[in-house]
Amino acid sequence: QVQLVESGGGLVQAGGSLRLSCAASGRTISSYVMGWFRQAPGKEREFAAAITRSGGSTSYADSVKGRFTISRDNAKNTVYLQMNNLKPEDTAVYYCAVSYGGNWNSMSDYDDWGQGTQVTVSS
Repeated sequence: QVQLVESGGGLVQAGGSLRLSCAASGRTISSYVMGWFRQAPGKEREFAAAITRSGGSTSYADSVKGRFTISRDNAKNTVYLQMNNLKPEDTAVYYCAVSYGGNWNSMSDYDDWGQGTQVTVSS
């Protein structure tokens, strides 16, 4: 089992940027797909982005495509989510997660989760 800790959230104005980090411990994540999800108040958790083991392929939700970039540094056992041109509708708790099975677009594909980091975008 891997422990995941997100950081980098905060309050930002619309149009601004944030970079989230997800630090893993207890197990190397270089062999696994990693993903970012988010949950807005009163809404279900939804997929945001995912990245393959090597970082060679990525996947994004339509709502964040072109604005968010997922990346990873396997040497640091860390995954990142660069968020640009943030909008009020991006306000949510952001979670990172690991998929041991290699699939990546559904919540059920992911096995271990972090505790989340709050992102608030003001208009």
